[in-house]
Amino acid sequence: MKYEAKQMETEGALEIARLAAVAARTAPKAKGTDEIITMVLTGDDKELLARETLRIGEEKNIAFFVRDSKNIGAAAAVLLIGVRNRRRGVPNCGYCGHPDCDANKAANGVCALCTMDMGIALGSAAAAASDNRADTRIMFSAGKAAMALGLMPEAQAVCGLPFSVTGKSIFFDRG
Repeated sequence: MKYEAKQMETEGALEIARLAAVAARTAPKAKGTDEIITMVLTGDDKELLARETLRIGEEKNIAFFVRDSKNIGAAAAVLLIGVRNRRRGVPNCGYCGHPDCDANKAANGVCALCTMDMGIALGSAAAAASDNRADTRIMFSAGKAAMALGLMPEAQAVCGLPFSVTGKSIFFDRG
């Protein structure tokens, strides 16, 4: 049986996206509470994300969204990582800027521990990509587009990591 390079690279990128999703899931979480959400997009779903990122960039005149939309389109797969905003009830925390979780909830605030957990999950996912020699970037823009599309309705925040396995990183010389 013969396997062409493009097929192997595409399948490899999807496998790395899976491994990165596993790394995000197993990343340490505050108070041992897992509120991380993951989803991998390929094919038409990935193209929809690229188009939405472009639409937002053009509509709001944000150049890095336009740039990132091209990277999303060129990537083999995109891992979305989001987090639910479930307050942890940690006494004397206040990292959210409120005295306690009740005050945070009354102000419709965001739990800082949730966003910290998301950051750790994103770092773990990016490290998994690096460990497997795939190119990626953490993209706020992809997450905003995913939220606009309603891909993760339960998420308070989302970021995306597009994966590329090409001879030269598509994320280098991005302009």
